[in-house]
Amino acid sequence: MSTIGSYEGFQPVSLKQEGDDQPLETERLSMEEGDPGKDPVPKQMSRQPSVTKSTLYPNPYHRPYISRKYFVTRPGAIETAMEDLKDHIAKTSGEKIQGYWLLTVIDHWNNEKERILVVTNKTLLICKYDFIMLSCVQLQQIPLGAIYRICLGKFVFPGMSLDKRQGEGLRIYWGSLEQQSLLSRWNPWSTEVPYATFTEHPVRYTSEKFLELCKLSGFMSKLVPAIQNALKNSSGSGRAKGPMVLNEPILIETYMGLMSFIGNRNKLGYSLARGSIGF
Repeated sequence: MSTIGSYEGFQPVSLKQEGDDQPLETERLSMEEGDPGKDPVPKQMSRQPSVTKSTLYPNPYHRPYISRKYFVTRPGAIETAMEDLKDHIAKTSGEKIQGYWLLTVIDHWNNEKERILVVTNKTLLICKYDFIMLSCVQLQQIPLGAIYRICLGKFVFPGMSLDKRQGEGLRIYWGSLEQQSLLSRWNPWSTEVPYATFTEHPVRYTSEKFLELCKLSGFMSKLVPAIQNALKNSSGSGRAKGPMVLNEPILIETYMGLMSFIGNRNKLGYSLARGSIGF
């Protein structure tokens, strides 16, 4: 009995197809492009340089989703707020404006709220502005001569606190902490707190314009000289040298922080586009 390989009815078959002896189209193009008179030698097809452009994110001055999310970045919103405050100051006090800033205030319960700050030659104004309706909701006025201490530093919390916050900020004192009542200290809506704590607004990196408006160092560079000038011009002031400027940790005395966790996570202190409610 013969094996299959030696059986006359079976012929050896090559697995190469008929067209495999021909060079590929890319190889043929490579051979045709060679120098005339030389034997065609197959070459590998060179890769074309990419015409696409890659961009690393986040780009410090181009974050469109944040820019569209916050109403303060909508065209004309911050300019309208500045004009409203300028008109108010001109009608009420006539003071000279030193500058505008867009910052985030952190209250004594660690809640974030966006605010416009205006420094005049006599007053620091902290404005709660509705960027949806384009109207001033609340205006707090602090005489520059009353500010006696400014602290710069990282945020810290009590050792037993479950609430945490990273980053650095600035705190301005204009009243005595000893005179603050226990009720105002533990009331999250109290307006009798004798200090204010600030940090930079989340939109600071959306454009060069907001980078300047949200810069804490720029605010400090105008606030301290304005306080010194206000003290010099006031009669009978005992603090002609200006406020104490200290580099020290900023204590936020909260423990549970449930309300601030919910509010800050959902940005409830900002005029924000919150999506479609209907269908």
